[in-house]
Amino acid sequence: MKPKKTPEEEKRLATRRAWLARRRAELIVQVQSGLMTATEAARQLGVSRKTYYQWERRALSGMVDALQGKTGGRPSKPRDPQREQLQKRLSELEAQERMREQVDHIRAELKEAESAAQKK
Repeated sequence: MKPKKTPEEEKRLATRRAWLARRRAELIVQVQSGLMTATEAARQLGVSRKTYYQWERRALSGMVDALQGKTGGRPSKPRDPQREQLQKRLSELEAQERMREQVDHIRAELKEAESAAQKK
């Protein structure tokens, strides 16, 4: 059984892994750009060409997966039927209130016109 690593060792190992992943990605991009051969990249990484091509295939597959179309923006809010019903009822009541205000306004104008006609 391997001895347990200290937090500092774990952190150092994670940093090294991240650096290696970035280095592999840089070399894959250079090969894909035609700036370097796969053989040269494999040599720099200290692996066989076969291993290099396996890494390249995984990297390009991961890039395609990461760039696949996903829905943009915020996720939609879950529907709340009770809230929707209350909002609809509120809109109906507001429309009725506006109608009452208009009726009251027309009645007041008619009363005013009637009073003016009686004074003549």
